[in-house]
Amino acid sequence: MNSQKLLTIILGIIGIISMVFLFIIINVGDEAISAGEASGSVDTFMYISYIILFATLAIVLFFVVKGLFTGNIKKTLMSVGAFVAIILVSYILSSGTDLDLTAFNNKGLGITEAISKNVGAGLIAFYILGFLAIVSMVYSGFNKISK
Repeated sequence: MNSQKLLTIILGIIGIISMVFLFIIINVGDEAISAGEASGSVDTFMYISYIILFATLAIVLFFVVKGLFTGNIKKTLMSVGAFVAIILVSYILSSGTDLDLTAFNNKGLGITEAISKNVGAGLIAFYILGFLAIVSMVYSGFNKISK
């Protein structure tokens, strides 16, 4: 059995388990969830969902690392470098002083300029990556049409 087939089976099982948990959560309702918080059953579901999340992340990381060693490492490192460059440019462009933080601090949230700068950098990176994704899809579409 190859690794691709094994991964598909594992992801299918995780998906089915997730659907069962979603069905259980939707059917119990808000009152049962509030009552479950007191009895500790919500904590059990949270721990199970954390285990599923970490198992999925471990599987993804395993296959990413496996793909790094079997594929073209130069292209992979160039892609990672481009992503890091986008994050760096986003952080440099973010000011952190573009909104008044007193309203947040009056509510006791403790938002600082550093936190605001990190959020701004994340938003700018999201916009850049979204723009690049759209441009690459349009470029790919035009190439398919022109051939």
